[in-house]
Amino acid sequence: MDEANSESKNAVSADVIDVNQIMDMIPHRYPFLMIDKVTDIVPSKSATGIKCVTMAEPHFQGHFPVMPIMPGVLIVEAMAQTAAVLVVQSTGVESTGKVVYFMSIDNARFRKPVVPGDVIHLKVATIRQRGNVWKLSGKAFVDEMIVAEAVFAAMIADSK
Repeated sequence: MDEANSESKNAVSADVIDVNQIMDMIPHRYPFLMIDKVTDIVPSKSATGIKCVTMAEPHFQGHFPVMPIMPGVLIVEAMAQTAAVLVVQSTGVESTGKVVYFMSIDNARFRKPVVPGDVIHLKVATIRQRGNVWKLSGKAFVDEMIVAEAVFAAMIADSK
């Protein structure tokens, strides 16, 4: 029974990409790395990024100092970074030396402010993939309430 529980825990942890692995997969670094880990990965289909929002983040110095709110564009960026990890994880060796670039953002909606102390769950799903172009949908949740959503396209290309 202990072996079964151990195997189950190993299976779950293999499905989690931590911040160090994320930095091996995408070029973003502090202060622009917007995700802390990625879970629930189904290659080529979906993933969930996790962002722990803290008051120490530099954008809160100016947006807005009296009432800190995470800029919506950074929530969309966090969705895109989650999608980039999904793309790199899905393409494996093919993505070595490549970067995932935004191509478009459509239907972005912001439903509720995100503030320090919130934990954002960024759920991205592939709508379609043709060659090196991916179209994805993203939804951001705090405490199971949707706070933002968007449809976006990205392209995996050689880094320059």
